[in-house]
Amino acid sequence: MRTVPPPDVPGQKGSTASEDFLRGIWKENPTLVMLLGMCPTMAITNNVRNSLAMGVTTAFVLILSSIVVSSIRKVVRSEVRVATFILIIATFVQLADILTEAVIPDAHKALGAFIPLIIGNCLLLGRQEAFSSRNTVWRSALDGTGMSIGFTLGLCMVGTIREVLGSGTWLGVRVMPANFEPWVIMNLPPGGFFGFGLVLLGLAWWADRKKRRAAIARTIASVTSPSARPAAAYGGHTA
Repeated sequence: MRTVPPPDVPGQKGSTASEDFLRGIWKENPTLVMLLGMCPTMAITNNVRNSLAMGVTTAFVLILSSIVVSSIRKVVRSEVRVATFILIIATFVQLADILTEAVIPDAHKALGAFIPLIIGNCLLLGRQEAFSSRNTVWRSALDGTGMSIGFTLGLCMVGTIREVLGSGTWLGVRVMPANFEPWVIMNLPPGGFFGFGLVLLGLAWWADRKKRRAAIARTIASVTSPSARPAAAYGGHTA
């Protein structure tokens, strides 16, 4: 007997199309918040160029597979939905591999086996199961685009730190002084952990600073509000 497909519901209760798009860029960034796709994040982010190439390739696969999965969501049996999702993702991964080798062979050579390994990126299968199989094509395309931008942003942030500290350049352009001694470890596999750790550290510091400033602003507002002035005038006691 055929299983009834899940109803068309937004990814988040009461969410709008813009929220579906923006969610993956920052609030639920797949790299920096949900910590998905750690294999390419650690392996190929030794420079920004490779990070961009991997981000664009993953975006190609994620957006197109999201559209296809959403298009056929009502005709796929629930018992085989995961296998179907994997087959769709694998098809676009193979297509991305062929196109990358033909259009940008240098990037294809630098990324190597990590292009076929996109199929193992839990971000792709996770979005198909959690969102595309439950939403319209338009919403799924927006979600895939937002998640792709967020994933690429995370890769480029790590790649920026590793390239600047490891080579003194950014996209091949020297940005550090001539007497700068490159941190060789940033170009090696352990550099992925150091670079990613520095990014998370910076984001944690920024979030804590934002929280502290908001708390100070609330305190100042409560002290200077009209309702607080009578109490202050009577030494903290109202009549």
